[in-house]
Amino acid sequence: MLRLAVLALVGAVSAVGAAQAVATLGNAGHAAALTAPEAVAASTAPAAGDAASIAKAKDGHYWAEADVNGSRVRFLVDTGASAVALTPADAERLGFQPARLNYAYKVMTASGEAKAAAVKLASVSVAGTQVANVDALVLDKGLDTSLLGMTYLGRLSSFEATRSALILRP
Repeated sequence: MLRLAVLALVGAVSAVGAAQAVATLGNAGHAAALTAPEAVAASTAPAAGDAASIAKAKDGHYWAEADVNGSRVRFLVDTGASAVALTPADAERLGFQPARLNYAYKVMTASGEAKAAAVKLASVSVAGTQVANVDALVLDKGLDTSLLGMTYLGRLSSFEATRSALILRP
């Protein structure tokens, strides 16, 4: 089995959008990337659909309403987050059972240390820009809103921030 040692960033933002933190993912005391065996099986198929535009909110952030596995989830778009990160409440609404997940990763957030579990999202679609088989993390605490990170954004052909919008191109 391959052993990978990589540091990853996961941005954590408070509900007010003011707090941000750097996280290190770890598995059993070893540094590990989201490409650990639990997360490697992700499809690398490109995104599909049409280009999408997400308006910049008054708070200066980009908030995306996404269709995830058939349910709506509100995400803070975070290009500094290495993965899509879900709150336990959002994970439960998506059909995961947070109490039964394997929280094998350690995450440092603005609220302190938390644990994270790797999950697979069958589909994430933002305004018609769809990505299938998206790796994500469920944090047990320390995350007030779910984050749309690079396991989604990195599968797009490009994304561009303008003064008023974030443009997503499949």
